[in-house]
Amino acid sequence: MTAGPGFLVLPWSDAEVSEARGGMLLRGGALLGAVLVICMAAMRKWIGGGVCRSGERLDGKTVLVTGANTGIGKETCRELARRGARMVMACRDLSRAERAAEDIRKSTGNGNVVIRHVDLASLHSVRSFAKDFLDSEDRLDVLVNNAGVMMCPKWLTEDGFETQFAVNHLSHFLLTNLLLPKLKSSAPSRVVTVSSVAHRGGHIDFSDLFFSSRPYSPLQSYRQSKLANVLFSRELARRLRGSGVSSFCVHPGVIWTELGRHVEGRFPLMGALLRLPAMLLMKTPWQGSQTSLYCAVTPRLEDQSGSYFSDCAVKEAAPEGQDDVAAGRLWRESARLVGIKETC
Repeated sequence: MTAGPGFLVLPWSDAEVSEARGGMLLRGGALLGAVLVICMAAMRKWIGGGVCRSGERLDGKTVLVTGANTGIGKETCRELARRGARMVMACRDLSRAERAAEDIRKSTGNGNVVIRHVDLASLHSVRSFAKDFLDSEDRLDVLVNNAGVMMCPKWLTEDGFETQFAVNHLSHFLLTNLLLPKLKSSAPSRVVTVSSVAHRGGHIDFSDLFFSSRPYSPLQSYRQSKLANVLFSRELARRLRGSGVSSFCVHPGVIWTELGRHVEGRFPLMGALLRLPAMLLMKTPWQGSQTSLYCAVTPRLEDQSGSYFSDCAVKEAAPEGQDDVAAGRLWRESARLVGIKETC
């Protein structure tokens, strides 16, 4: 290799230079990849949020979870079954529920996992379920109001109620009230109601709860129902003070589960584009179950009855969720709609 004056003469051929450059690019790419993996792992840990650290056992206790055959409901059941609880899985689809129950029995070694049918879009079904439970079960230590629907079209239940408000709030309101005798006789006991951060910005329109007069908005309906969960849990705690029954409301986190199927159905292209980043940036169902688990089993939590939890810690609910006047009014209206006396 020759060069004019002032040029450095390198002892490498063009092929060797090219190979050296390629090696540097490979090492740089590997380093960048390692940094991305570390960053992604750190982000996933941060997104995962709090984890229930309590080792509390539930041997001899009975736990009821609604919407238990999939998503965070199933993972909540699995974690509670690991602790020795008798699990009652309340589900609409019995064939899917039995597959989920068998999976939980095998993975936990707890054979005391049973399924019961309930359709939360039917008050008659809720009443039948509650009667059967009261007649057949000796106790109820924890009730997890977990089932829900999100941003579905404007559907009406057989009772003539808008579906999101009916399934997410009214049916759980009725179920909890019907099971209170068993919860009280099993005290200390707990009610855990799964809400959402979406309660922020929600509004209870007492003049038009079912969107009969105003244009229907799936998002506003969902927010209204999730705010109702927060207010119900708060009012339940107030009414049950001194009874030995505690009430907690939880935000499980943003989770990619079947709950979002209506969003994908309405916006299929958006759903397809967001699926991969959503899987990376949202919690897993197991991670989403942790706050429900925390409120179900953590000792000495009774003093926090009526509180709102997220990531296994007490958080401040939105101002709308701390309105005791609205909470009392919602209780009375809900009792009227489902046909029960308003006092616990």
